[in-house]
Amino acid sequence: MSAHAAMPAPSRPGPLSGLTARLGLPVALIALPVVIGIFYGFWAASINRRGGEVTGANIALGLVSGAVIAALGLGLLMIQGRLPRELRAAAFGTLFGAGTGFLYAQSGESVFGASMMGALLGGGMMAAAFYVFYTRED
Repeated sequence: MSAHAAMPAPSRPGPLSGLTARLGLPVALIALPVVIGIFYGFWAASINRRGGEVTGANIALGLVSGAVIAALGLGLLMIQGRLPRELRAAAFGTLFGAGTGFLYAQSGESVFGASMMGALLGGGMMAAAFYVFYTRED
């Protein structure tokens, strides 16, 4: 007896199925922090370069800062389901504020100015994330 035409074919495990099963996240959510980390690292390296030549230090700064942001973002996505909405919003705000403060500090701004910019933008992200979580959850 043949199957109906609308029946889906049996799915084969893809190349990332083991990774997604271990992390408990779909491929799109794993790719998002990786792509953000790549752009963040490139941006940090280009800000630090200040229009001069590309050096090994610029490349190392870009690779390390991009990897750190990607790892922290992936870690936050992995544990976000276990956090209450207030703490989850604070975590996303902290990650965003620290990341933007670091980029602002690379432009040559003072530590105080970069800290204030990171705190203001992180507070805005925390408020926006809390609003989204509060209006879309029970």
